[in-house]
Amino acid sequence: MFIQTETTPNPATLKFLPGKVVMPEGTADFRNADTAGNTSPLAAKLFAVPGVTGVFFGYDFITITKDDPDWQHLKPAILGTIMEHFMAGAPVMSTTEDSVPEHGEGEFFDEADTEIVGTIKELIETRVRPAVAQDGGDITFRGFEKGTVYLHMKGACSGCPSSTATLKHGIQNLLRHFVPEVQHVESV
Repeated sequence: MFIQTETTPNPATLKFLPGKVVMPEGTADFRNADTAGNTSPLAAKLFAVPGVTGVFFGYDFITITKDDPDWQHLKPAILGTIMEHFMAGAPVMSTTEDSVPEHGEGEFFDEADTEIVGTIKELIETRVRPAVAQDGGDITFRGFEKGTVYLHMKGACSGCPSSTATLKHGIQNLLRHFVPEVQHVESV
């Protein structure tokens, strides 16, 4: 098994591509070992590697966030853990029902804005999420209120130094261009 790695805009995060589907549907974001709990055996194993502070599963990639200043020491242990897990044929998630929150979970917006929100969600799904996934992260819609779009950033995007620029100059400009009602974009 050959696992490729890619850097991300976030220096504390590295993207691992195992050459297999990791999450057939949705994504899973674990910010600490407690959140992995019994939900993901792979995430629990990755948190056992000293220095790992975040695990994110996308369709065909795993994004690891670290607190250790050097990838040189962490990378072999992470690669070994991922390889061992997939070679054993073990599941990434323990159960499918607990794995991923639905896109609609926690959303808020006025019913009068349903059409606007539909356009915003379509733009996020078709233009923003694919680009962000290339960098090892994900962005999901959370709400729209008084001209402000609220988005949830996950994986490499969470805590990334360039995430503010991505939100303000990339996503905000895109949404404002197609949806004049959008004034601002904020991360939640």
